[in-house]
Amino acid sequence: MRIHSGGLVMGLISYRLGELIQIEDERNTEGKYTLDDVRGISIQKIFIDTKADMAGVSLKPYIIVRPDSFAYVPVTSRNGGKITIARNETDSTFIVSTSYIVFSVKRTDILMPDYLFMYFSRSEFDRYARFNSWGSARETFSWEDMCSIMLPVPPIEIQRKYVRVYTAMKANLKAFENGYDDLRLVCDMYIEELRRKIPCERIGAYIQEVNDRNTAMITDNVKGVNSEGNFIETRANTLDLDFHNYKIVQRNQFAYNPARINIGSIALSNDDTCIVSPMYVVFEVADKEKLLPEYLMLYFRRKEFQRSTLFYATGSVRDIFSFDLMQDVKIPIPDIKIQRSIANIYTVAQKRKSIAERLKALIKSACPVLIKGAINEARTMI
Repeated sequence: MRIHSGGLVMGLISYRLGELIQIEDERNTEGKYTLDDVRGISIQKIFIDTKADMAGVSLKPYIIVRPDSFAYVPVTSRNGGKITIARNETDSTFIVSTSYIVFSVKRTDILMPDYLFMYFSRSEFDRYARFNSWGSARETFSWEDMCSIMLPVPPIEIQRKYVRVYTAMKANLKAFENGYDDLRLVCDMYIEELRRKIPCERIGAYIQEVNDRNTAMITDNVKGVNSEGNFIETRANTLDLDFHNYKIVQRNQFAYNPARINIGSIALSNDDTCIVSPMYVVFEVADKEKLLPEYLMLYFRRKEFQRSTLFYATGSVRDIFSFDLMQDVKIPIPDIKIQRSIANIYTVAQKRKSIAERLKALIKSACPVLIKGAINEARTMI
């Protein structure tokens, strides 16, 4: 039986996490890493391109995040009940703001970084971090709090076994995400080729605005549209809201946020009837024998279109891309058979994206199961 000063829990060695990890505070003082290397962290616990305004910001104080290292934001208030923490699973080196804490596993003979990240990926850890956050104006989960975590650690061979399952699931996810990106690229290239070969036409002749209101309260299925071009459950506080004035969206109809379309907030409904905020614009293709909604949606997903909406939007406080401006959009409209062939590729891409989203949810739900399985198996080893 192995014994450790941290204590023995039914065959598991319980370590204070601070014994196994170390803080990393290497700075970008020589300016080796540039704006392309700056990262933030999302509440999905992944590194993302920074959304901060970096104009005039010196990157020399930024902290270096090498492969296999972790970074997290200690502030936990106003964060959706989650702690933003991520592991650099790439072969590249990133830099992050000095408001982040960067650390690595120093005892990889005892604790695998993959296994630790599985532990961090559980909702139980989010709840623990929030419960143990302190502060008046802003609640924080400090480095000392992180180091104080008592972590039951299975033997490395058991960790390796469950990490293999986790890694295989992530590899499947990556394959589906890459397949989606490849298919999207094919569609974009096809449309770009059409733009060079045939003249572009105003879509105003093919679309019409829809202004059906929920006056009869036929549904309370309130949706929003995210920047990925999907209908999502609304994030607005709907308590005591009157839905009578909300706009109805039927299958094969578009809805977009005129103030956020430049970041991709436009979607084509392929699901049940829903309602959206009165500020949204809802429209449909009037003649589907000449223009397929799926083909049009594919054009809307292009970055070039999103940039053009920002350029043409007008407004004082907020730039608004009205339906009048939407009608002025010009796109290549080939024969319906060509549109259908491109739309079919797009449909396959969307299916792969849908599978990838389900895999993400599965991986997230699998983390606590895998951790529990590893702990239970270790408990039998006396």
